Amino acid sequence: MSKAWNHFKTITHHKWLVLQGCFRVGLYRQGLLHDLSKYSPTEFLVGARYWQGNRSPNNAEREQVGYSSAWLHHKGRNKHHYEYWIDYSTRDIEGGMAPAPMPVRYVIEMFMDRVAACKVYHKAAYRDQDPLNYYMSGKTPPPLHPRTKRMLEFLLHMLADQGEEKTFRYIRTRILTRKQKPVM
Repeated sequence: MSKAWNHFKTITHHKWLVLQGCFRVGLYRQGLLHDLSKYSPTEFLVGARYWQGNRSPNNAEREQVGYSSAWLHHKGRNKHHYEYWIDYSTRDIEGGMAPAPMPVRYVIEMFMDRVAACKVYHKAAYRDQDPLNYYMSGKTPPPLHPRTKRMLEFLLHMLADQGEEKTFRYIRTRILTRKQKPVM
């Protein structure tokens, strides 16, 4: 099969898993709209060219050309990526970059995105600890707003310790039903 077909199957499977997770917690619109930009020519053609099946094609593009054009396009259009929420700080005298707090629904979608990515790449070997392990294996901590970081890490630990059913139920009944922002 061609790399383009394999890439299409990979991103569609990923999108399907995120849709299922989002639907289980009540984020229907986000489940339907998740990662639609991956089908745009800007992202899809690069993904097909660098598809390998066991990791993101964006990493392969980075290794070859020094950056990922597909990722730069993707992160600017998808609010479930923390990079979307990086802005200039008005509190920093030098005008440095700082993470803004992510709305709760996008933190949940980011969590579902990480779970689905691990399921896609680990296949039958997937375990509920995998998203946490992947997050913790990063060379440097991601620049997340403290509130966003607390919520994401809480959910990743809960998934690893208590499993998908309890974690998704907690998200649906305790986080997404609150009228105010949850404090974690």
